Amino acid sequence: MPKNKPCIVEIPKMNYIAVRGKGDPNAEDSEYKRSIGLLYVIAFTIKMSKKGNRQIEGYFDYVVPPLEGFWQQDGSEGIDYAHKENFRFISVIRLPDFVTKEDFGWAVAEASAKKNADFSKVEFLTVDEGICVQCMHIGPYDDEPATVALMHEYMEQHGYTLDISQKRLHHEIYLSDARRVAPEKLKTVVRHPIRKVK
Repeated sequence: MPKNKPCIVEIPKMNYIAVRGKGDPNAEDSEYKRSIGLLYVIAFTIKMSKKGNRQIEGYFDYVVPPLEGFWQQDGSEGIDYAHKENFRFISVIRLPDFVTKEDFGWAVAEASAKKNADFSKVEFLTVDEGICVQCMHIGPYDDEPATVALMHEYMEQHGYTLDISQKRLHHEIYLSDARRVAPEKLKTVVRHPIRKVK
């Protein structure tokens, strides 16, 4: 986890539980809020598999990782917080390395049967972020542009340029529960993909 000053990191390939959607995440009954509910049901189905008849090979007890989000907006390289209605997102929770696609498929089927609900939007997603600049942002989400500006200044000083694309996205890792923590104390890791200037 980074400190609240920018740093450059190489992120290995990781697997996630993922749900895609669009729209203002703060709107009542938003796709974003529904996506989080779907993610956590699958995450805890996998975590609690040890108590059922599915014994996942290599399983070890673990804490469910924090919620994360990949964000983009049509027609914008960065994120425009003034137009949240244009957001497109992939909400994710990281999977332990021992979870295979087959284990994931079992968890979706198990949750669908137990909850009698539709989990068809949930997918197994592999992301290879590569070289990124990241920084801990402390405070409201709407104040992130100041942290992003520091990150971009830092990357340029070290010979990198921003490399956001359809495949490499603005990434946030939520270390605080926004329902329980005051906005000024929220901790969010902000991460942007970068590449060396030739």
